[in-house]
Amino acid sequence: MTDDEARALALLDSVRWLAPYGPDLARALVAQGALARLGAGRWAQAEGDEETGLLVVVEGALDLYCQAPGDREVRIGHIGPGAAIGQTMRFGGGPRLVTAVCAAPSLVLRVSDAGLARIARDRPQVWQAVAAVVYLQLRSALQMAAEALALPPRARIAARLVALSRARAAPAELALSQQALAELTGLSRKTVNAVLAEFQRQGLVRRDYARLDILDLRGLERVAGA
Repeated sequence: MTDDEARALALLDSVRWLAPYGPDLARALVAQGALARLGAGRWAQAEGDEETGLLVVVEGALDLYCQAPGDREVRIGHIGPGAAIGQTMRFGGGPRLVTAVCAAPSLVLRVSDAGLARIARDRPQVWQAVAAVVYLQLRSALQMAAEALALPPRARIAARLVALSRARAAPAELALSQQALAELTGLSRKTVNAVLAEFQRQGLVRRDYARLDILDLRGLERVAGA
């Protein structure tokens, strides 16, 4: 077993979407998948790719984009270690829905539809795990839409930081610039900068270059729910 395979197994043993299915399924995903180390700015997958399956972040972080009217790419997500995206054509559906770009040097695990089918011969519960990933993606998209429609800027930023932190298996050190957070919340960078400065004074976050450290998750939850 390589060091990267060991890292992937250790991570998969701790993620919630795989927890009901035991360590054997995690080992099967690593055995049938392909691990890749990608530099910042590299694409992990592209919207419209015909080859579907799962993409799991083992280390690093990915920014997610989709096409919008006017031939624009819109940032719609940011995921870190333990998060997975993707779907399968086995039960319908179509090509990949988002482009995933490394926000930092990353280690990713790709498991193709063919790999999932091989796993399913002995462990059919893999399809339940895929369904769990699809559900989490849908829930995240609906939550983001609800935040944009219902929350004022301060609460919206706090809610997005909470959601990004909860989706990670690793400590909440987000490889996320303030411009990226502005795009994810539909707010101006000026507004985001002002709110984050306030959060830092309150000890909720620490700002760094292209990074945010979450210091007080419960405090952010209180702001989001206020």
